[in-house]
Amino acid sequence: MTEQLRVVLWDIDGTLVRATHYGLFRQYMGPMLEKVFGTCGKLPEMTVSGMTDLQIAIEALREHGFTAREVLARLDDIRRCYIAEMERVANGRAAWQPLPGARACLERLAREERYLSSLLTGNIEPAARLKLRVAGLDRYFQLPGAFGDESDDRRELPALAAERINRHLGLRLAPHQFIIIGDTPNDIAAARHFGARVIAVATGRVHSADDLRPHEPDALLPDLTDPELLVRTLDRL
Repeated sequence: MTEQLRVVLWDIDGTLVRATHYGLFRQYMGPMLEKVFGTCGKLPEMTVSGMTDLQIAIEALREHGFTAREVLARLDDIRRCYIAEMERVANGRAAWQPLPGARACLERLAREERYLSSLLTGNIEPAARLKLRVAGLDRYFQLPGAFGDESDDRRELPALAAERINRHLGLRLAPHQFIIIGDTPNDIAAARHFGARVIAVATGRVHSADDLRPHEPDALLPDLTDPELLVRTLDRL
């Protein structure tokens, strides 16, 4: 059974959930950076799809005199202020909603003994949990994962997630037993770096199927509206 087991590592933004209006991210990331560092740097002009939150902070502030080490030294302040700003912006509203089919796909996989779901996301962990809770998807993720406050290089996250999951399960799953599902080229690159399989979904606001195809994911789906198609696709990997 262990050889047949697969862990699906889900991205969140653009894959499972979407903000109720475009640009919501900057409404809390920008004020957080300003409160912690006195400036939001070049955040307003950045395209951040597929980046980790830590990477975004470092790159936004680099040209404004802050080194990566200085950003990392304020990581606890970043986490604390980030969530406070998210909650301020959400203000009790359902600011994040599940993408079409996301809940049905998670529910379908939960009925398959072969598949376990975990998270591999650019969000810092408290932000990831908040978004999933607001979208009503949090109950599907009980395994440890890897998050965007742990590295400024998304390619490092799959190894972190695999180490934690193996330790949690008491197993030694190989890289090919992990399958990343995400909506950006960075998700594909992270999978390739670790040796995982990868399904790209054209559900994000930035990258279309035509954008994702040249990066050669193991499979490419238009969306998550067909749970049976997702299972058949996973079964082939």
